[in-house]
Amino acid sequence: RVEVGKPAAARAPQAARGGHLELPRHELGEAVATRDAFGQALAALGTARGDVVALDGEVGDSTRTEYFAKEHPDRYFECYIAEQQLVAVSVGLAARGWVPFASTFAAFLTRAHDFVRMAAVSGADINLVGSHAGVAIGQDGPSQMGLEDLALFRAVHGSTVLYPCDAHQTGQLVAQMAGLDGIRYLRTSRGDAPVIYGPDEEFPIGGSKVLRSGDADRLTVVAAGVTVHEALAAADALADEGIPVRVIDLYSVKPVDRETLREAAERTGCLLTVEDHREQGGLGDAVLDAFTDGRPVPRLVRLAVRSMPGSASPEEQLHAAGIDAESIATAARLLVEEGVVR
Repeated sequence: RVEVGKPAAARAPQAARGGHLELPRHELGEAVATRDAFGQALAALGTARGDVVALDGEVGDSTRTEYFAKEHPDRYFECYIAEQQLVAVSVGLAARGWVPFASTFAAFLTRAHDFVRMAAVSGADINLVGSHAGVAIGQDGPSQMGLEDLALFRAVHGSTVLYPCDAHQTGQLVAQMAGLDGIRYLRTSRGDAPVIYGPDEEFPIGGSKVLRSGDADRLTVVAAGVTVHEALAAADALADEGIPVRVIDLYSVKPVDRETLREAAERTGCLLTVEDHREQGGLGDAVLDAFTDGRPVPRLVRLAVRSMPGSASPEEQLHAAGIDAESIATAARLLVEEGVVR
């Protein structure tokens, strides 16, 4: 028999300080990157709750966890370029009663997939945030682009996958993530985006927002994150041509809003998904999941990143991938002209 030293009993952290969460507020139309909104919301959450901690993989100036580090340096952990350790430390902190938010580039989280998978096996409750998602990051090139992250996290057991498009939506989702179970993933974008929602708008997990709709809609465009703004621009251009389309902001990629998608399919007959992600495992597949109960599957057309991106401006990247407003409008016109939508 070997007697070993037992670890000290796990002790929950001190009760959360403050308790009242004051999320940042922005003006409608103001240009704010969702990565900036995440950093601001996380810092505010850290002020309201003493059990929230932040971790980063040596890119805090880019992911914006540096905002949290400046306000709560005693609860900030720098894991350097060791993404597996970033997730492992998060699991350990969660086991000791803390609420961890770990951030790095979305592309780099692929290095830690096994640790994420095992975190789910362990029943860990952790928040992971991937910034610089998609081709919209522009000149940094494909090595820095998160193009597979939605597929990675959707496949994890019991996970929640969120992709906000504006600052207020980001803040609200960050606040909700702290109270969820399992693996929670938030995808953020590098570039500025206009604020389209008010500060008091609610975004329930598993929900969506219908941003354009009418009785005469010819089809439905389903977008998330950066492509929401492209979809809105395309919808406005199509409306001027007498082609009304419905636009859905599917910010909750998992769980997905089945009811809203099914209603849109019944009303318009065709769903056009557009995503800054690979075609496999992302937004398009999440939409398809809404119709796996045996009911007829609607006409479903997907716009996604199918080529290998190079280095170019965000606008050039979106156009080259066929997911900008012009490409969305062109796809919609073709569907109408070919008679595949009513």
